[in-house]
Amino acid sequence: MEGQQQHQEDEAQQHEHLILARKLFLLKHHDVSDIDKVRLKDEVLRSILADDMATLYESLAEDSVLDVDRSILESMQKKIGEEIMRLDERIADAEENLGESEVREAHLAKSLFFIKIGDKEKALEQLKLTETKTVAVGQKMDLVFHILQIAFFYMDFDLISKSIDKAKNLFEEGGDWERKNRLKVYEGLFCMSTRNFKKAANLFLDSISTFTTYELFPYDTFIFYTVLTSIISLDRVSLKQKVVDAPEILTVIGKVPHLSEFLNSLYECQYKSFFLAFAGLTDQIKVDRYLHPHFRYYMREVRMVVYSQFLESYKSVTIEAMAKAFGVTVEFIDVELSRFIAAGKLHCKIDKVAGVLETNRPDAKNALYQATIKQGDFLLNRIQKLSRVIDL
Repeated sequence: MEGQQQHQEDEAQQHEHLILARKLFLLKHHDVSDIDKVRLKDEVLRSILADDMATLYESLAEDSVLDVDRSILESMQKKIGEEIMRLDERIADAEENLGESEVREAHLAKSLFFIKIGDKEKALEQLKLTETKTVAVGQKMDLVFHILQIAFFYMDFDLISKSIDKAKNLFEEGGDWERKNRLKVYEGLFCMSTRNFKKAANLFLDSISTFTTYELFPYDTFIFYTVLTSIISLDRVSLKQKVVDAPEILTVIGKVPHLSEFLNSLYECQYKSFFLAFAGLTDQIKVDRYLHPHFRYYMREVRMVVYSQFLESYKSVTIEAMAKAFGVTVEFIDVELSRFIAAGKLHCKIDKVAGVLETNRPDAKNALYQATIKQGDFLLNRIQKLSRVIDL
């Protein structure tokens, strides 16, 4: 009951526009049923009407996602115009009669209004103007977080990257740890969304005990992303220390279907259970707004990790034994491994006649020796060429 209450609190704190962005993503997703799309369409329309998001309403109508109603659109535009007039009057009054902090608050109110109605260009322009009225580093950071939320709504990666760099520069001037930790989650989400899973995993793991970024997603979603990115990024020892045994993860992992089995079966080498849990997780990854573009890549990386771990224990093993361990057919394993071997992702070879896999793990010392010899030959050639030029 407490867990359910906490989840509801997390949902309540999540930024409304990011909840809307997820619904819009699902509304256009081919794996979502028509019945669910009818419900989502109704929820999206209600969110748009509640915040007078006229610009978004028009763009969705153009894309045939929503049916346009001119009277509704005109009503929203009228309300927007009236509110902008009121906000401009507040700014003018503050500039004439009040102090600098009140002027900043009036400009910030206008920025937040443009964010609320989903007008990206005007919101960014007004936030920039608000920044010129802002002195404190912490308040400037809060403006950057507003920009990042807008950027994640539109998945504007260029804007996200520039805003993260700007936030880091601001931290050189000062800034508190709470905002620094929040930025790590924003950057981690950006890295995950742009397929830099290793950096995303490190940033998420650094933020586990200090997570307060509920405006982006609930804590159980954060743990979901942390586990998924860690599995394909960390070595076995690090995975045990930072993820499998992490108390923050243990308290939440059971709330996400299949996630506990996915993590623990990999670490405990229960490969058949791992594949079953992985199959259960694929539906969640497919309909995740940030992971969906990387679905095929992630599937491939996870399989490579698990096959490498299995083969690590053997000098040679029959294909049949491996297929049995994973609960799949010999033909499936044969095709899978052939692809990974051809791509240079797995260090083994298949003896088709004997039905055996032979591992040929690279020797680190030998590889270093070969590299040194190669570089030495290259250096000698350069010296010989140089000596000819000097002789002339």
